[in-house]
Amino acid sequence: MMILRCVRRTLRIMSPTVLVSGAGIAGPAAAFWLTRAGFDVTIVERAPAPRPGGQAVDLRGAGRTVVERMGLMGAALDVSLDQHGIALVDDRGRALARMPVDAFGGEGIVSEIEILRGDLAGLLHDATLPAATYLFGDGVTGLDQDDDGVTVTFAHAGTRRYDLVIGADGLHSAIRRLGFGQGDGGVRPLGCSTAWFTTPADPALDGWYEMFNAPGGRVASIRPGRLPGEAKASLSLRHRAGDGDRLAGLARQEQEALLAERFAGVGWKVPWLLAAMRDAADFSFDVVAQVRLDRWSRGRVVLLGDAGYCPTPLTGLGTSLALVGAYVLVGELVRAGGDHRAAFRRYEDVLRPYVEQGQKLPPGGVRGFAPTGALAIRARAASMRAMTRWPMRPLLAAQFAKAGTIDLPGYDIKAA
Repeated sequence: MMILRCVRRTLRIMSPTVLVSGAGIAGPAAAFWLTRAGFDVTIVERAPAPRPGGQAVDLRGAGRTVVERMGLMGAALDVSLDQHGIALVDDRGRALARMPVDAFGGEGIVSEIEILRGDLAGLLHDATLPAATYLFGDGVTGLDQDDDGVTVTFAHAGTRRYDLVIGADGLHSAIRRLGFGQGDGGVRPLGCSTAWFTTPADPALDGWYEMFNAPGGRVASIRPGRLPGEAKASLSLRHRAGDGDRLAGLARQEQEALLAERFAGVGWKVPWLLAAMRDAADFSFDVVAQVRLDRWSRGRVVLLGDAGYCPTPLTGLGTSLALVGAYVLVGELVRAGGDHRAAFRRYEDVLRPYVEQGQKLPPGGVRGFAPTGALAIRARAASMRAMTRWPMRPLLAAQFAKAGTIDLPGYDIKAA
């Protein structure tokens, strides 16, 4: 019996088993490094298949460096978006302010390398095959830890045993709720929600990401897509911070009715966007919120990306935090020889200063993004016009430089 136990422990050390919850950006990025380090990886995802399309995400700073170390930059560039920059417009479509994509060395509001979320997730998914195992259309419903591992209960796949569990399942993380016993504790709503969806192409964009502010904290935007015939749109609205979960929990039809009511009478392209919204196959609606926790791990369970430290889309750094976090987490597991306690401590020590910088909102925060009054809207446009000039330029340069404010360790992660 003693010999059998030793054999089992040796096998576990040789090929530790890891469950990753979430097949967005952070989860497959972690699986990429884990499989190359010799871990036996399973990824569970609620969606029935990899999610295509989605909105644009940025490859910035250290996040870009991680993609380069993965050897995936060429593939990412092949599917990156062709954009000229961002333009604030008035209700007649006239540009009030512009920031070209090459401003701030390609690290401005619209970065030099932007890619649809689904395209980046697809690249990472393909790069993990066949080494990683995927369970699509399933989710975690229970976690039971002990000294030797974690017993995981799935909605459909029964009960399985793993050495470690990584929660990379986003803002509303089931792993955070089950493993940390906090429900949505740590989630800090900012009093704003956003709907994202795909629309038919708008030739008038001519490569620009256009954004329109209406009084009452309402924001509409549309940007070029990657595929011919499509564009990517959003509608955002301000509300009381405590209303976010309720609105996110409404049925799609109710969310569409809410947006139609709140955006009634708004000019620019809003009537056309509302009509396109109802036909969109990829409509999503969620609260704008941050996740702030004192710890990102409990025993053998650890959080990664938005599940542990969502910065909000306002920062433009969610993808960088996810990619860098995955690299550091796995790198520290390798350095610690599989000792998860030491690795998780180092993961937090190395990454937390970067996360704290990344979670700092741009000037004005939600008020700056979705001002409520006409005067504040005019001030926003004036502010953007001044961003590339002194004294605004150094302040904004510091904001945009946050994506690179980490000295990435050179982990020796062996190829599988």
